[in-house]
Amino acid sequence: MARKGKIIIDRDLCKGCLLCIRACPVKVLAQSPAPNASGSYPSEAVHPEKCIACGNCYEVCPDVCIEVYALEDAV
Repeated sequence: MARKGKIIIDRDLCKGCLLCIRACPVKVLAQSPAPNASGSYPSEAVHPEKCIACGNCYEVCPDVCIEVYALEDAV
């Protein structure tokens, strides 16, 4: 069974560098069409069901605004 994950992005901390979007192998992330409080367009999970909890997005984020959780497989 494929590994499943959950990603949480703090919109207010994200400066919109978009490194996480390029780092995601399964295309979970995209740039938000709405700005955050500082006027940046942050990343958001547009396909959260595809997340495999690889952690690539977390590793490349310079602002440490991404959390990745591995979910247990359903039995």
